[in-house]
Amino acid sequence: MMKRLPDLEAWAIFSKVAEHGSFSRAARAMGMSDPTVSKAIGRLEARLGLTLIARTSRRIALTDAGRAALERASRILSEGEAVEDEAGAQSTVPRGRVRISAPLSFGIAYLGSTLPAFLDAYPEITIDFALSDRKVDLVAEGFDLALRIASLNDSSLLSRRLCTVRLLLVASPDYLDRHGMPTHPAQLGGHCALAYTGGASRTWRFTHPTFGEETVEPAVRVWTDNADLLNPALLAGQGLAIQPEFLVWRELRDGRLMPAMPEWSVAPLGLHLVMPPSPLRPLRVQALIDYLARELARAPWDVDRIRE
Repeated sequence: MMKRLPDLEAWAIFSKVAEHGSFSRAARAMGMSDPTVSKAIGRLEARLGLTLIARTSRRIALTDAGRAALERASRILSEGEAVEDEAGAQSTVPRGRVRISAPLSFGIAYLGSTLPAFLDAYPEITIDFALSDRKVDLVAEGFDLALRIASLNDSSLLSRRLCTVRLLLVASPDYLDRHGMPTHPAQLGGHCALAYTGGASRTWRFTHPTFGEETVEPAVRVWTDNADLLNPALLAGQGLAIQPEFLVWRELRDGRLMPAMPEWSVAPLGLHLVMPPSPLRPLRVQALIDYLARELARAPWDVDRIRE
C-alpha cells in the first residue's frame, strides 16, 4: 500500500507559526483565518501522534518534538517558495526547448533567415528544427509544433493558417521557345515533365475559369522527393514543372523562368502552423508561434506584391 503524501501545506504553516510565535500573527501574515492555521497544526499533531506546539491562553511554545522538526519544516517552506518563484519566472520569461518540424526546402529557404531576430528577442529559448517533407506525428514524436504546406484535412490537431502558397507550372523561356507554349493540359503529353513526388497523386490537375477542370498524367523524365533538385534542370531548359512559388519567385522575377499555360491554374496550398490538440502551451512555444505568424503572414515570395 502506497504511503500517504506528506502534508506540505501544514508543515509550511507550522514553520510560519514558529516564526511569528503566534497563531493569529501567522494567520494574518499568510492571509488565513485563525481556525485554518489551528486546524493545520492539529492535523500534523494527529498524524504524528506528537504535540509540536504547547498552547496556553497567553502564549505558545515549541515542544522538543516541535524544535526538532522546525529546521526541516522551514526548509520545506523555503524550497516551496523557491519553486514557485522559478515557475513564476518561467511564466513571464520564456525559456527552454521548442521542437518544430518543417518542410525541408521551405525550412532552408526561409526559416534560417528568421532565426537571428528571434534568438535575440528570446535568449533563453532553444530551438530544435527537424526538416523533412515527411508528415510527422506531433504527439507521438514529441513535437511542439509543425509548419505544413498542404490542404489540411480535418484532424484533432490545432492549426493556424499563415499565408497562401501558389503552385505554378513553370519552364525556362528557352524551353518554351523550342517546344512551344502549351495552351491546354492535353498538350502536356508532348512535353518533358519534371515532377515532385511529395503528393499522393502523380497526376496534375488544372482549373480554367471558363473550361473547368482538367486532369493529366504527364510524361515525366525526373521524379524527386525534394523540389529544390528540379530548379537547375528547369533553368537548363530540360522540361517544365509545377513548383511552389517560394522556390521559383526570384527566377520568375528575373525572367529566367516564366509561367507556362498561364490561363490554367493549380489549386493553391496553405502554409499552416500545426499544434497538438491541447490549447494550453508553454510560453516558449507560444512565443515562437506568434513570431512565425508575424514573419510569414505576408508571403515574402509573393511576386505580385514585389512588383508593386
